[in-house]
Amino acid sequence: MTLNFSVLASGSSGNAFYIGTEKEKILVDAGLSGKEMERLFHEASVNPEEITKILVTHEHSDHIKGLGIFARKYKLPIYANEKTWKAMDHAIGKIGLDQKFIFNMEEIKTFGDIDVESFGVSHDAAEPMFYTFHHNGKKVALVTDLGYVSERIKKTVEDADALVFESNHDVSMLRMGRYPWSVKRRILGDSGHVSNDDCAIALTDIIGNKTKRIYLAHLSKDNNMKELARMSVENYLNERGYAIGTELEIHDTDPKVPTPLYEVV
Repeated sequence: MTLNFSVLASGSSGNAFYIGTEKEKILVDAGLSGKEMERLFHEASVNPEEITKILVTHEHSDHIKGLGIFARKYKLPIYANEKTWKAMDHAIGKIGLDQKFIFNMEEIKTFGDIDVESFGVSHDAAEPMFYTFHHNGKKVALVTDLGYVSERIKKTVEDADALVFESNHDVSMLRMGRYPWSVKRRILGDSGHVSNDDCAIALTDIIGNKTKRIYLAHLSKDNNMKELARMSVENYLNERGYAIGTELEIHDTDPKVPTPLYEVV
């Protein structure tokens, strides 16, 4: 059995990620309306009725907007750490005790034939954490919503076969943009979001011999553009000898269009 995934949606307006095998099918976050979530699954050629569980990264609305509706409709177990449960409880409606599960930070859980490792990130939420997924020697890492990339995070996600990584903003666009200074300061701070430049720098410590695909994720609609993010990252990596387009592929993500289902082989 192979591992496959789709970045269903990624951006400041909503985030959702699917990863699975024939046996186990996991949704990470449901940051769009129930109706939009259904559409995304349909476009990604994934049957939402086959999802086995939902993992939550943190309580911000662009990650949990459709969580309650989706979990209730498909009677799905939800996994999050205790602080995140407490922070999002009021926002997701009534969830039965039989659907509430704890997934602690820095823990590894085995779901069917997928091992999932959680790790903390620096972001202005209760206890934000992201995940790496392991199956048959293959590794996929999902990491966005982080103010800076710590050595611990680099170690956790390094040499993944595929990596979904934050490239949130262009610093010049953000500084010159319409946001109030308090918001700019939050985004640029240590518990905000990673810029295109910082993404590129971090990737040089993370890319390994196994790494074949990188998806640039959680782009700001006001302070970034797909072309700009990709160009910034590709230029930096090209200058450092990475064979972009042959040995390593850089892919865009979108807040409304899922990436094609990719099989990790």
